[in-house]
Amino acid sequence: MTTAKVRASTILTAFGEVESELVGKAVVLTDGKAGMVQSVWLDELHGLRISIKGHDGKWPISTIKFEQSCQELSEPAPG
Repeated sequence: MTTAKVRASTILTAFGEVESELVGKAVVLTDGKAGMVQSVWLDELHGLRISIKGHDGKWPISTIKFEQSCQELSEPAPG
């Protein structure tokens, strides 16, 4: 396998891991936007970006301040 194919394969594998980890999770961004991650995008200029249900646009994953699975949100608080 050529060096370019190895690098491309590595990038696509990492993209798949991030996508499966983030899609469906509740997030809060550094600008205060909050919602459930709908999609993960690989942008040539900006790297990995996410779209959030109910908000127009895409944001870098580096702006995620907090993430939580939807299952954790629906569980009652201990005590």
